[in-house]
Amino acid sequence: MSWLGGRNAISDNADIATQAASGSSGGTLAVFVSAIALVFSGYSLWETSLKAADVRAFVPPVIQFAAPYQNTNFEMIAVPVTLTNEGARSATILSIELAVTDPRAKVTKRFYAADFGRWTMERTRTGAYEPFAPIALPSRTSRTESVLFYTRGEGEKPAELIREPGPYQFTLTFDVAESKAKPTVTFERSLLGYDARAFNEGTLPLYSSDWHAAGSGSAQP
Repeated sequence: MSWLGGRNAISDNADIATQAASGSSGGTLAVFVSAIALVFSGYSLWETSLKAADVRAFVPPVIQFAAPYQNTNFEMIAVPVTLTNEGARSATILSIELAVTDPRAKVTKRFYAADFGRWTMERTRTGAYEPFAPIALPSRTSRTESVLFYTRGEGEKPAELIREPGPYQFTLTFDVAESKAKPTVTFERSLLGYDARAFNEGTLPLYSSDWHAAGSGSAQP
């Protein structure tokens, strides 16, 4: 019966090999599942706690303009701005700069963010604006403000940049405390007609040619 004993030994060895293979397969699967769980855990931690501030800005199709004072270089441009922070950490907008270019004369005039609110001559006389201050953006939040930009000093030329109907080019630059990069929004808006009498009470609108909003990309640290 030695041959029978040999068959039993072979069968036992096969069972041992099968069990070992099964155990090895189960161990590999467990390691794979653990690795997947670790990846998802790391991704969740990144998205909820570690991802740097990611500021984006959007401008609507219509902005406003006024040049109420004669014999000065003062011009006001009102730009409604929506700011979002897609990152997991908070962001702070320290300042916003605006550069406006007349493509026909090829000249650029610079403006700074001065106030929040809707511009009118009456509100200007009474100072009924909220002064611009750094804007705090917690993680995963957004904020919309109407930002009033004023001419950046007496040295800015020309005295009247926006006075003829036609397109003008605008670039907003945002200084973010938590990022070395500066998000920008570049867009074009057109003045359809110029009538200085509008500044006695309000403003003149400038329109997007396609009626679409303009937006920035992400700001990476």
